[in-house]
Order: sequence, then C-alpha cells, then structure tokens
Amino acid sequence: MISLRAFARSAPRALTRVSSSTLARSQSAFRTSSLLSSKTTAALRPQQASAFSTSLFKRQAAEAGEVDEELSAKLASEIEFEEEVKGEPLPPSLKDFIDNSPFELQDISGKEEVVLTRNYGNEKITVSFSIADLHSYDNEPFDEDNALADEDVSGEGKNQSGRQTENFDEEFDEEAAQDEAPVRCGLNIVIEKPNKGALSIEAVAEDGAIVVENMYYYKDAKLAHASDPEASHAAQSFYPGPPFGTLDEDLQILMERYLEDRGIDQTLAQFIPDYMDVKEEKEYLSWLSNVKGFIDA
Repeated sequence: MISLRAFARSAPRALTRVSSSTLARSQSAFRTSSLLSSKTTAALRPQQASAFSTSLFKRQAAEAGEVDEELSAKLASEIEFEEEVKGEPLPPSLKDFIDNSPFELQDISGKEEVVLTRNYGNEKITVSFSIADLHSYDNEPFDEDNALADEDVSGEGKNQSGRQTENFDEEFDEEAAQDEAPVRCGLNIVIEKPNKGALSIEAVAEDGAIVVENMYYYKDAKLAHASDPEASHAAQSFYPGPPFGTLDEDLQILMERYLEDRGIDQTLAQFIPDYMDVKEEKEYLSWLSNVKGFIDA
C-alpha cells in the first residue's frame, strides 16, 4: 500500500520531466496511477470506519460496565434494606402450626406454590396455595360513597382543603386499619380415597375463614391434580356441579363442617396468609441475590 501511494503521489511530478516522445505512455501510466490511487483510498476507508467502530464499541462497553456496577450496587442496597426490615425467620405462631398441625408443609425454594398434605382415615388431603395471589392483591378497595362525595366537592369546599387535610391526617391510621381489604388467598383442596376418586374444592382463605366457592367430583383422582393442558382439558369435560353458593344452605353448612373436621378451618385460614407473607419475603430476597449474582458474573 505504501509503494502504491508513493507512486500515485510522484506520478504528476514525473510528467514534467518526460520527453514528448514518451508523453503518450506517461499519460497512460498516469491514468493507471489515478486508478490505483482511487482504489487505495477506497481501501483505506474501511480501516478508518473500523477504527471508529472499535472506538465506539469500547466507549459503549465502558458505559455498560458503569451501568452494571450501578445496578449491582442498587441490588446490594435493596438486599441490605430487606435484611434490616425483615422479621423473624419464622414467627412463633407459624412455627407452632407447623410443629403441631397434622399437615405436612411442602415449600420448595424458588416455587410460588406451597402445599399442605395430611392423611385422615383412608383419605389423602392436599391443600395448595400460591404467593402469586399477593401480587394481584389491592389493599385500597374502591369506596363508592367517597368517590361520589369527591365528585360533589364545590369550589368553596376546595378552599377548605387545608383544614380537612389536618383532620384527615389525624384519623388516617385508624381508618386505614378499618378499611383495608383482607387478603384473598386462593386454595385448591383435594380429598381423595383409594379407588373412589376425589373431591376437588376451590376455596379462599379470607379474614380468618375458609369460604368454599366451587366443588367438583372426579372418578379419576388424577384429574383433580391436573396440571398439564391435556389433563386439564379432560377434567373440564366432566359435569362440574352447580356453583356452591346455589346449593341448599344446610348442605353448604354441612360441607363446611366436613372440611373443618379435616383441619380445613379457621386456624388454617389464619396460618395461610401469614405464611404467604414470610414466603414472599424469602423468595424476593432470593430473587435479588440471584439477579445480583448474574450481573456480577
């Protein structure tokens, strides 16, 4: 490349020294040299572009490294904060339930679902719930009366907002405790007997009570535990029974007592939301640590 560039640069000066007899050949050489010069210049452009791209890439890589460090530091800060504010590893009330309840707790780290199992006579009972319910929980229920009152506020009322705010601040803590909606924890209850199929019950643990919503019977107990699409489709093809709330009231009460005899009662309804809080806190800390470990790797 260097010799070609030197030749291209010297070609015009050589033309002034040639004789008239070699002028035609020199002109031909000049045209050839110009062509080579153009090709040489074109060959240089990718190198210049390459150098620019490399510089840009290095700068972007450096900036990305700075972002990684900031993100890692923020994750570390979040982990430290969660460690400081978290409560006991397992509150006494939860530990007491786990130690003395007939249910066996199955809680796999990294999984949203928690499973309680027990035997009752010849029955196998499974109660499962998920911390996913906490993610969709809204603790600010819509108050229709307050909403309508807000729409009717006049200009004069708005001018008094300062005094109203003072009163509101004094009463906020008490009203918040009264107005907070209870957490609804969805439960999937399965009671199965050997060669007799299973009852599958959809319920919620809410405000210290178990509320039954639907009840199904399956001749094949496996359908009550359907998890894959094929099994779920097969389960849906069976008659599900009427909505539980439409059954005779005495039948509903007897069904609730049937569940209470098997430990699906008020004590369980109080345990599940509290355990969900502990489980979610533990999983969130684990998630933060895992993400930080990935960023730092």
